[in-house]
Amino acid sequence: QGHLVESGGGSVQAGGSLRLSCAASQYTYGSYCMGWFRQAPGKEREGVAAIDRYGDTTYADSVKGRFTISKDNAKNTLYLEMNSLKPEDTGMYYCAAADLCRGGYYPTGNNVYWGQGTQVTVSA
Repeated sequence: QGHLVESGGGSVQAGGSLRLSCAASQYTYGSYCMGWFRQAPGKEREGVAAIDRYGDTTYADSVKGRFTISKDNAKNTLYLEMNSLKPEDTGMYYCAAADLCRGGYYPTGNNVYWGQGTQVTVSA
């Protein structure tokens, strides 16, 4: 049922861009909310951007104006467009989906579907 597969990570220099993709099963794509999280070495996982089933979005303050989350309903795919990347954006990026949404946006609770993650490395 729950199936999420991320792609698009890589290594870029500061100021560069990447687009992450998260291909979802039809079941998972119909979740109330989907989002992107990241985890840097030695740090806790944090929410980066999220989108509800109506297309409303929210972003962490650290990425506002640089990242854009979007969905392609025809492809059951979630995207994260990342521009003006900074070294502090480095980390493993995960997509997630759930029917329970923190603040109405970020997947939360005991029944969150997670992808396997894709690494983003930004060098100075």
